Order: sequence, then structure tokens, then C-alpha cells
Amino acid sequence: MRKNLSLRKVLSLLSIILTIVFIIVLFAGCSQTGTTSGKNNDSSTAGTNENNNTGTNNSQTGNSESTNSDEPIVLKVGASVTPHAEILAVVKDILAEKNIELEIIEFTDYIQPNINVENGELDANYFQHKPYLDQFNKDNGTNLVSVAAIHYEPLGIYAGKTSSLGDVKEGAVIAVPNDGTNEARALMLLEAQGLIKLKKDVGFTATILDIEENPKKLVIKELEAAQIPLSLQDVDLAVINGNYAIQAGLNASKDALAIEEKDSAAAQTYANIICVKEGNENNPAILALIEALRSEKVKQFIEETYNGAVVPVF
Repeated sequence: MRKNLSLRKVLSLLSIILTIVFIIVLFAGCSQTGTTSGKNNDSSTAGTNENNNTGTNNSQTGNSESTNSDEPIVLKVGASVTPHAEILAVVKDILAEKNIELEIIEFTDYIQPNINVENGELDANYFQHKPYLDQFNKDNGTNLVSVAAIHYEPLGIYAGKTSSLGDVKEGAVIAVPNDGTNEARALMLLEAQGLIKLKKDVGFTATILDIEENPKKLVIKELEAAQIPLSLQDVDLAVINGNYAIQAGLNASKDALAIEEKDSAAAQTYANIICVKEGNENNPAILALIEALRSEKVKQFIEETYNGAVVPVF
């Protein structure tokens, strides 16, 4: 009996001990679960940090975009080599200060620069006067507009075999450009010097058929404008375009016997312009280009470089 009683006590004690151990293990498991939950919360917090980092990255991207917006705006302008491209080169630094990179594309013809502005390959061009532009639009169905007049290239009368206007003799030969616009200007310049008289009000449509009075029976010889400087030795006088005079090494202020005046109808009508496609007139880069081209720096460059063969109109 005593042995059974002792055994029962031992078993009871073991039961109590096992119960205590079970309870301890149970609480330990709960504690680990709580710890794990804490780690998950930390992980959740880390996730929030990742989101914050993502936000920071987005902000950096925004800064990157802002940086990209600070990259120069490329402005492509087509131009004749002389004097237009040379004048444009003067304003490169001015535009660079405004974060505009001026790209000058040179042309030797008067068709492609307009086509390239129309189709968007160029932002603007600088080579022509408005009457030419108007006719181009009419002939080609384009929508190009003038946004600023910059300079004009006065036609000048240059000596060939005859050294002065006062020495012009009867039957003297005078070379003039054979294209409609410049021929009319040449005839008007000859009229302004008293060498001929044109029919009333013919203006810029004048041809040799509109010469009403020719007291010295002058022979007006129509030639391709670019070829006239080469013909000086064969004629008494020649009326030469400003750009061709420059290329021929002629100094308008010293060599020309007479030139179109700055306030003449020709100067006002045939000023060389900046041309853009309709709708781009208020493009900030275009407005900056115009402002730069009308600066004192450009005016000084033109006057010092071209000796009267190119004249600013601003």
C-alpha cells in the first residue's frame, strides 16, 4: 500500500512537472510568434522606407527631367552662305546664353530652304526678301511667313569701261540683272541717277520695255545676276547685287558709283527676312533669334564687315 501510495505521489509530481513544462513551452511559442510579428512590422516599415525611397527616386527622375529641360534648345536655320550665314554666326553666343543652340545650315539655292521650313526640317530660314517669299507661297502652295526684316543688300552701279556717271557717253552699255525683281530695281536705280526715265507707276514691275526716255540711247544688257561682276571689263557700267559684289571683292562704299539708299522704296521692299512656317511666329526661340539679330552687335558687324554692300534695316 505504501509503495502504491509513493508511486502515485511520484506520478502526480511528474504530471505537475510536465504541465509546468508544457505551459512554459506554450508561452515560449507565443513569445516567438510575437517576435516574428514584430519583425514583420519592421519589414512593413522597411517597405514603407522602400516606398519612400521610390518617392525619392521619382523626385530624382523629376530632377533629371528638369536637367533635361536645361539642355540647349536646338534651333535650325537655313541660310545663304554670304552674308546670311555669316551674320547668323555672330548671334550664336548671344543665343547660347539663353540656352539656345543655333545650328546654321548653308544653302546655295533659293528653293530648298523654303521647302525645308515647310516640312519642318528647318525652324527658319534667312536668305530672301518678302516679294520672293510671297511668290514662292503662291507658286508652291506653302504657308511661310516673314517674322522680321534684318538687312537689305543694295544694288550698286559699278564702273566698267566708264569710270564715272558723269562720263557716260551715248550708246554706253549697262549690264543689269535679268530676273524680274532685280531688273526693275536696277532700272529704278538708273532712273534715280538721271540716266533713263521709266513709265509712270511701273515700279517694281518695270522691264526694259518700260523705259520711256533714254536720252543717251543707252544699251541695257540683261545678264544673269551672278555673272555680271565677271562682265565688268566688257561693259561701261554694271548694276550688281550686294551679295555678288561682296563675292567679287567689290567695296560698295568705295567702289560703287551709286547705290540704293536705305530709305528707298527698294530697301523697304526688298529687305532680307527671317522666314518661318505659319503658326511658329511666336516660338520663343524664334523671338530670341530676332532679338539677337537686331542687336547692336550685329549692326556693328554688318557695317564693319560689308562696307555698304549689306545694310541693317533696324
